[in-house]
Amino acid sequence: MTALAPGENRPAPGDQLTVTVASSASVDVSALLVNTAGKVRSDADFVFFNQPTGPGVVYRHGNGGPDVVGVQTSALPADVDKVVVTASLDGRGPATFAAVGTLTTTIESGSTALTFPIMGLTTESGVVCVEIYRRNGAWKVRAIGQGYDDGLAGIASAFGVNLDDDPEPAAAQSHSSPVIPAPPPGPPAYPPPAYGQPGGPAQQPTYASQQGAQPVHSDLFDPSHAEVNGLGIQKQGGKMVKVGMNGEVMARSGSMVAYQGDLKFEALGSGGIGRAIRQHLTGEGVPLMKVTGRGDLFLANSAADVHIIDLDGTDGLTINGANVLAFDSTLRYDIGRVQGAAGYASNAGLFNCVFTGRGRIAITTHGSPVVLTVDQATYADPNAAVAWSSSLQTGIKRNDSFGLGRLMGRSTGEASTLAFSGRGFVIVQPSELPPGGLIGGTGGGQQAGTGGSIFG
Repeated sequence: MTALAPGENRPAPGDQLTVTVASSASVDVSALLVNTAGKVRSDADFVFFNQPTGPGVVYRHGNGGPDVVGVQTSALPADVDKVVVTASLDGRGPATFAAVGTLTTTIESGSTALTFPIMGLTTESGVVCVEIYRRNGAWKVRAIGQGYDDGLAGIASAFGVNLDDDPEPAAAQSHSSPVIPAPPPGPPAYPPPAYGQPGGPAQQPTYASQQGAQPVHSDLFDPSHAEVNGLGIQKQGGKMVKVGMNGEVMARSGSMVAYQGDLKFEALGSGGIGRAIRQHLTGEGVPLMKVTGRGDLFLANSAADVHIIDLDGTDGLTINGANVLAFDSTLRYDIGRVQGAAGYASNAGLFNCVFTGRGRIAITTHGSPVVLTVDQATYADPNAAVAWSSSLQTGIKRNDSFGLGRLMGRSTGEASTLAFSGRGFVIVQPSELPPGGLIGGTGGGQQAGTGGSIFG
């Protein structure tokens, strides 16, 4: 095995290369295929945990061991000048490489191996380990060891990856109020109910069979159970939404309970590359699918109560990712830190989803919520606060003194609360379920449905 010094280069030991990054701390390994200008040709050239394959390059998770990047130089496109292999701290251990004991990159092919121990890092949370590059028609390996203080996002941005997840939103579509449809001509028919009317026995609404069988009698065929009308996101009862589709909508993955028409479903993970990186580090986000086409889409999440919110663009909505059911593609969303909550956890942890723009969003709550107008000091249990106006200022208020009674287990059970000030509203559900409770888990990241609050 040959050890490389920083900046040293050697001929690539073969066509099939295995690049292993071993560290005493948990790291994410990635690779970027870049051109002669030192930039990726497109976002498809960024190979990482959320996009594990590229032309000639594959990422393999270590599953308890070091992550590995496989490179076949003969399969790399002609306009790819080099493959850059990086490592970044994943948020589960030290914040910088100064606290990491060892970080070693090994490049192997057959019985030949090159190794590069990376040392001297301080404030960096991401590092370019090695690069595999063309020189006069042959492939070589260079030891780099260049660090970045802003981790994987900083590395990706430096090589031209687009971290702006969404295009500029189009004009928001209008939403009509839900309307119960009139009975259609011919079967199925919805006769008016005659429950307990004087002068005759109680009757049930009837569905007349089109195959000549005996009619079906049930209150299920009452107009109150019929589909609502209108395009866009509409409430269908109290625990479901109907989306009248003529375009696209963003919905929580796995929330479809039925659909009619010609619809296409595309899994998106957490959104774009930048949001995938942030979700991986924070555990917060919304596992999304994009639905396109014409027809009717029905969505629900574990029979949670559904509510509709329209944003007019003047203020945003900060919301726990676990409570997001669907939203118009005209809205933008990102993952932001809860202000004033450093060192603590909220219903979604330190990070919540922030929606901005014009459009409609459907959220869920565990039970019927209260909407508090913030025109004075307002406080809420962090596990009950579902969403709030993004313009509000947040903080933490401690309610229990940390004394002997606290140490012996005597507490009000309300040790700390989220504090809100400014002008806006807070949506509070009648439940203090911890993250990952009955409404489908916290966020959509790898930590979804795990952990709990330290607020007491």
